[in-house]
Amino acid sequence: MAIDEKKYNKWVVILSIAIPVAVAALFGIKIPNVEPLSFLPPIYAAINGMTAIILVLAFVAIKRKNRVLHENLMTTAIMCSVVFLILYVAYHMTSDSTPYGGDGLLKYVYYFVLITHICLSIIVIPFVLITYLRALTKDFEKHKKIARITFPLWLYVATTGVIVYLMISPYYI
Repeated sequence: MAIDEKKYNKWVVILSIAIPVAVAALFGIKIPNVEPLSFLPPIYAAINGMTAIILVLAFVAIKRKNRVLHENLMTTAIMCSVVFLILYVAYHMTSDSTPYGGDGLLKYVYYFVLITHICLSIIVIPFVLITYLRALTKDFEKHKKIARITFPLWLYVATTGVIVYLMISPYYI
C-alpha cells in the first residue's frame, strides 16, 4: 500500500463519519427568519434520478471498455451526490420534515423504502470513497472488486431517493 493511499484512507474514514454526523446535526438546526426552501425537494429528487442514470451509463461504459467515459461519468455521479447533499441539508435547515400522510400497505412500503434508503445512504459513503480512491490510485483489481458492491448500493440509494420523493410529494405543504 502506498503512503498516499494510507493518507487518503484516513480521509475516507473521516468523511465516512463526518458526513452522516454533519447531516444529522444540520438536519436539527433551523435557520431563523428564513423562508422555507420548499422548491428544493423536486430538484434534489431529480438529481438523485440523474445520479441513477449516470451510474447505469458508467456501468455500460466500463463494460464496453470505455474507461475515459466511465471515469467522467463516475466523477459526475459523485458531484451530483455532493450537490444533492448540499440541497438536502439546505432544505431541512429551512423546513420542517413532511410527515407521510398515506395509510394501509402503502404506508409500510413507504417506511421500508425510506428506512433502507437512509441506512444505505450512510453505508454507501465509505464504499463510494474507497471505490473512487482505488480508481485514482490505479488499483483496478481492488477497484473492480469493491465496485461490485458499491454500484448496486449506490444505485439503490439514488433510485429510492426518487421513490421516497414521489411517495411523499403529495403531502408537502
